[in-house]
Parts: sequence; C-alpha cells; structure tokens
Amino acid sequence: MSHQDGLSRRAHWAGGETIASLLMAKTLAQPELVSLAAGFVDQQSLPVELTRRALEAIWSDPERAWAGLQYGTTIGYPPLREAILERMLGADGRTPGELNVSAEQVVVTAGSNQLLFLVGDMLLDPDDIVICGAPSYFVFLGTLGNMGARAIGIEIDQHGLIPNAVEDQLARLESAGELGRVKMFYVTSYYDNPSGVTIPAERRAALVEIAKRWSRRSNIYIIEDAAYRELRYYGEDTPSLRAFDPEGDTVIHTGTFSKSFSPGIRVGWGILPRRLLGPVLAEKGNLDFGSPNLNQLLMTTVMELGLFDEHLKVLRDSYRKKIDAMLRAADELLGPIDGIQWVRPTGGLYVWLRLPEGIDTGLSSPLFDRAVKEGVLYVPGEYCYPSNVHRPRKNMLRLSFGIQSCESLRRGVDSLARAIRQVL
Repeated sequence: MSHQDGLSRRAHWAGGETIASLLMAKTLAQPELVSLAAGFVDQQSLPVELTRRALEAIWSDPERAWAGLQYGTTIGYPPLREAILERMLGADGRTPGELNVSAEQVVVTAGSNQLLFLVGDMLLDPDDIVICGAPSYFVFLGTLGNMGARAIGIEIDQHGLIPNAVEDQLARLESAGELGRVKMFYVTSYYDNPSGVTIPAERRAALVEIAKRWSRRSNIYIIEDAAYRELRYYGEDTPSLRAFDPEGDTVIHTGTFSKSFSPGIRVGWGILPRRLLGPVLAEKGNLDFGSPNLNQLLMTTVMELGLFDEHLKVLRDSYRKKIDAMLRAADELLGPIDGIQWVRPTGGLYVWLRLPEGIDTGLSSPLFDRAVKEGVLYVPGEYCYPSNVHRPRKNMLRLSFGIQSCESLRRGVDSLARAIRQVL
C-alpha cells in the first residue's frame, strides 16, 4: 500500500486531530468555560514543597546528584524499581515468591502511556485484536489505531468487563478463525477512565483464568492499567489482577506517578512477564536510551523520605471533597431530569453520565453547542468506544472533577443541566 503524500501507513492510521486537542483548543479559546473535560490533576494540589525537599536532599549529596545527572539504564533506576514492586506487593498482600516476580521485571518509562505503546508495538501486528471495554480509555484506543490493530469492545456493567461476555466474544472469534489474532485484553482495573467502575476481585480472577485458558493459538496477555489505584476515597483496596497471576506469565501491570504525585515528572512503569522483557527493553533502548534519570531519582527520594504517602493523604482529602461536590450537584441538579443516570465512583477522577435516548452528546450536536454557550465543557462519550461498536452510545458523556474547585464543579453541573433541559 502506498500513499502519494509519502507518509507511512501508521501516519495515516493515526487519523486527524484528536478529541483531546480539539477540547484543549476550545478551552483556550474560551477560558471562561468550566472545563469538566480535561483529566488533569488539581493545580493547587501539586506537591511543590515536597518536591523542593526531595531535591534539596539530592543536591546535598554530591554522589546522589551526580547519579541523577548522569545517564541511567534502559530498564530504570534500581532503587525505584525495587520500591515500586515492594509497594504493589504490600498493597496486594503477596510475596515475591507467591507471584513469581522480582524487581528485574519492573521497567520504568516516561509515563505509563509509553509503557502501553511499547507493549503494543512488541505484540501487535496490523489487524491483530485487543479486547477491551465499551467504553474504554480513548487515548489507548488511539494508540491501537496508530498500530493498525483492532480494538473489539465488549459492553461493561457496573462492575466493569463481564467475563461471560469475554468468553462469548472469544468463541465467536475462534469460529471465525481469528482466535490467533487475539493478543491481549485491556482493562483499567481501578476507577476506570471513563466509566469510573472498579473490577471486583472475583472478576479479576476470572479474567486472568480466561486469558490463560484461551491462550491456545498464541499467548493472550492482560494489560492492567492501574493508573488510578492510589486515588481511592472510599472503601477498601482490591488486589490487582497481577495478584491473581501466580505464574506471572499473563498480566502486564502498569502504573504511573502522574495522577498520584505529579504529571510533569513523567514517571511510569510496567511489571512485565519475563518473556516480554527482552523485546520491550530492546525497543525502549532504540527509542530513548532510558527514561530521564533525574526524575527517577527524584521519585525514589520522595518515597524514601515518606513524602509520597504524605502527599497522597492530602490529595485524597482534596479529591474526596470534589467527588462529593460533583455527586451532590448531580443529585440536586441532574436528578430531577427524567432519564439521566450516572455511576457513583469511589475513586479516580471521572463520572460517567447516560442521558435520555435520542440525545446526542457529540461535538457537532445541539447539546454540545448549548453546553458551551452555557459555560461548560465535557467529553462526548462516543470517543470512548472502539470502532468495532457499530452503534456506539451517542447519549453518554464523561465529566472530570480533577481541576475545578467545589464551587466551579457545582456551577458546571448547573450549566450542563440547563443545556440538557433546553435540548429536551
């Protein structure tokens, strides 16, 4: 296949302008808008003082400072990798022996999106299949599109991806002779982006068992995107999907400090099955020769000094107030409108709304236009559905409570309610 413009197939698969850039342009053009679209973290909660303390600890030790300013390794700074693994094992209540895992399987990347890209690039050929939720994280859907892969979406319920529905889809693909094309499942296991749901423990175990049992033609992996695990405001923690993979050959566990500490530092990670380490590290070495070493040393110091948990407490307290404010506003302002439903998440940054059938939330819809005129911005839900979904739900939308104050959240929900009433 050739193109007269000289661009590669992947350049064409990338498509046009993304929804994120379109919404950003709208926000910049109208700064008075209450943006409930951007999934950013709260500006006022960024750990400026704690970061200063960690940097002072680094600069006060010449050996440590030299190490931070020097090249690092492709796989990442060893003490940080050890700390990441220790934290996951502690949260899951498992030992390294129980999960057949070591710090040698932890790869540090420039944010978790780089890890998602590296794994996808190493596993997916054009027309290969990734099974995910419908809806799902739209940035990763874009990444899969760039690779020429097919994202097959399966409708979720209030507990996320449904194991029986996954099995049914695999059976259909086997009948069509395409089971060998299935390379992975993708799940955001905690406080999903965009739906806000968390997969319960019994479903986690079931999904891992299904992936192992159906790995008949080729290995089927599960990418567990745990970006929001630390943002828990209510209830108890749940063991990761990796905790249900004692052989360590199925689950690719990814995480990031972007939501839980600082997105500007750009430190993420993956805990990989051993057979994927060589290919992923070879690709990463070709791309960047290792993620920024100073940033890794900074996060290591933050954790060693106990500053990470100190910040998490402040962050959770702040976001708990915000999620309460948004849900309270939804109850009072959206609740009286017939046909509106929403998920009540216990963590994360998002609330997923279903509007009455027949209301289109898309960028060119009357509702979106009216919402902007009323002073509020949201993410149209249709962008969160894989392209295989022949009839993506046009009446869904995603709200984020991360960057706005409690007062602005109420004002934004009020504006949205007015827009919906006008369209109705």
